[in-house]
Parts: sequence; C-alpha cells; structure tokens
Amino acid sequence: MADLRNDFVGIKSPNPFWLASAPPTDKAYNVERAFKAGWGGVVWKTLGEEGPPVVNVNGPRYGAIWGADRRLLGLNNIELITDRDLYTNLREMKQVKMNWPDRALIASIMVPCEEESWKAILPLVEETGADGIELNFGCPHGMSERGMGAAVGQVPEYIEMVVRWCKQYTRMPVITKLTPNVTDIRKPARAAKAGGTDAVSLINTINSITSVNLDTFAPEPSIDGRGSHGGYCGPAVKPIALNMVAEIARDPETYGLPISGIGGITTWRDAAEFMALGSGNVQVCTAAMTYGFKIVQEMITGLSDWMDAKGHRNLDDITGRAVPNVSDWQYLNLNYIAKARIDQDACIKCGRCHIACEDTSHQAITQFVNGVRHFEVMEDECVGCNLCVNVCPVENCITMEQLPAGELDQRTGKIVDPNYANWTTHPNNPMARQAAE
Repeated sequence: MADLRNDFVGIKSPNPFWLASAPPTDKAYNVERAFKAGWGGVVWKTLGEEGPPVVNVNGPRYGAIWGADRRLLGLNNIELITDRDLYTNLREMKQVKMNWPDRALIASIMVPCEEESWKAILPLVEETGADGIELNFGCPHGMSERGMGAAVGQVPEYIEMVVRWCKQYTRMPVITKLTPNVTDIRKPARAAKAGGTDAVSLINTINSITSVNLDTFAPEPSIDGRGSHGGYCGPAVKPIALNMVAEIARDPETYGLPISGIGGITTWRDAAEFMALGSGNVQVCTAAMTYGFKIVQEMITGLSDWMDAKGHRNLDDITGRAVPNVSDWQYLNLNYIAKARIDQDACIKCGRCHIACEDTSHQAITQFVNGVRHFEVMEDECVGCNLCVNVCPVENCITMEQLPAGELDQRTGKIVDPNYANWTTHPNNPMARQAAE
C-alpha cells in the first residue's frame, strides 16, 4: 500500500488532504466532523484581532457558475473572515487539537499591517497547540478595503515585512498564503521567502463578479439591490492555480520552497496533478462545500490506488515530478508532429469536429465521401492543434498520433511531415481514393 503520510514543513498528518481556511473550518463542530471523515488537517477559518466584531452580510453570500448539467463549476463568495469572537475560536482550537493530536491544525491569521498587532496575536495562537500559522494575504474583498488580505499580498515589501515579524515572534512554522490577483506570482513568493517563510500556499480566491441579475441590474449575490466583487473558487480556477504553483516551483529564486496547493481540487487526480507540479500537500474547500466532508474518502482511496498501480511508494515519489517538463514556449520542439486520428467505429457522425475545424481552424476534416456522411482527417491540412479532440463528445474517438519529425518548408514556413508531403496522392484523401478506384 502506498504511504500517504504527509510531513509538510515539519507538520505531520496522516494524508496530504487539508481543508482550506473557509466556512467549513469555522468552528469545532465542523472540524471534528471533518477529522472523523478522514481529513488529514484543517486550516481554521481566518482569525482577526481582538476588538470590534467582524460583521458579515445577513443574506446571500455566494454567486455560482454551473455547467450544462448544473454541476457547480465555480463559486463567488463575499463572506469575510470569522465573525466569531477570537477567544471562542482559540478555546475551540485548543480542545480540537487535544482531541486529535495526529491531525494538522493550522491557524489562519489576518490582522492590520502593524507589528504590534501581529506580536499580540501570535502568542495567543501558539498557546492553543496549533501546528502552524497561515498568513492570509489573499482575501480579495471586504478585508482588503481595510488594508489587509490582498492589499498586503499585492505588495511584496509588505509580505516580506510581515513574514519577518511572524518569524521573530513565534516558534510555529509560517505558511504565507498568496493572492492570485497579481501580474506575476513569483514576486510575492520571492518576498515571502526573503522574509523567511517556511512555505507558501496558493491560490486564494480570484477577484470576480460571476453574474448580473438582468431584472434588477445588480451583481449576484445581491444584498438589498446591490452587489460587490468577491472571491472566485472551485473547479474553474484549477488551471490558473496549477500554473501559479508551477511558476513558483520552477523559479530559480524560489526553487525548493514548500508549496501547499489550493484551487479547484475536487478529485484525487486533481490533487496528484498539484503535487506533480510541486505541491507538498493540498487544501480543499469548494469540493467539501459541494459534496460534504466524506469526499475525502474517495480522494484518499483514489490517490492510494493510483500510486499502487504506478509503483509510487510515498508522496515524495510524485512531488515535483512534472516540474522539469514545464517549459517556456520558446523551448518547445518545433519539429514535433502530431496529427488527429478519428476512430470510425467510435464516431457517432455528429459532425462537431468538422464544423469546429471548418469554421474556426484549418479545414482539415472531411464531411462527405462519395456522398456519404463521413468524417476523416486530411493529414496534409491538419496542423495537430487538437481542437477536434476537445470538442468531440465521445471520449477517445479522436486521438493525436505522433509522426516522424518534420522539416521546415522554407516557402510556407510550416513544419511538414516528410511521409505525407503530397496530399494529392495520400491514401486518406477521399478524392485520391476515388481516382485510384
């Protein structure tokens, strides 16, 4: 059996699946249920400083984007950090850690960008027995207008400064949570490393408005006729998160910096992809809010079965394995050739591949042969873009086949396949076949 035990900057948990700081980790009741379901760790919903209470809206807090089958693809939330009293949270955290000593418990913190504020809260968190802290430099709404969250995470100098304070005033490992609402994710990651952070976590939510009500002309979710930008999360943000994780993992200035991957993780396969791109563990939120805490059981079983099938003994065997294969565009092999192939037995003759290619791509797929509806790739015209693969509704009906390395046609500037340079006589050309017959 694959060993899923996780050691992330000295924080141990029975598996790499943590719940991210969010509504599912707002109180002891939720966290206890999560641990009973099998989660390896939780990041407690973000704590603020002692003082006036945080007040959330008493109305809709989520906007949504759905797929055609109403599968939830993305959530936009306008919820703030915890609105529960600081000491109530600290008391519950201490009790939960006592009850579950083998699980990771991380305190997410957001206080004003002042040294005294951080110096005051860190000993209180440390007294709970928490395994580490996560600095919330990512929240894009509500708190950022108050000079916290993404307002800090968008300024590398502030990140480095606060991380230094935290490393000075606590013994706990420091994880710096980064905002995706920046042009270059490497700069805040470099700043966090310069400040001495033990790890980074990313991504936090993406600044967004998911929809507008065309009756009231207010963004959704709307509160008394008005809406606000919020934080976008869920499966739809996974590609953005994967890219940002990879950028940090392969940056020479942050190479080796531990990463906790976040963003649209719904299945064990998502988690494996994040770890392959350099994440030492993963954090999940939207999937738990959509399907409940027990989804972690499928994640654990799926990851373990896949690792067993591939011969991976532990998480170190897969962490970062894909990083060397992430390249800048200019280093890609321009002599590589791949062409689309249509499995005629699997083809349902819907014609989506032809329409997509004919209207928007390279006119490389036939529609009729001898008056019969028939879809086939004309290899001399196919550039291997694989649009047809992605629009085909039948899985594996259209595949990409690698061909011998091409040569540059000096006249057209195209890479041509030496085996199929003359389409007029190629056996897959229906006109050539008809002439031969």
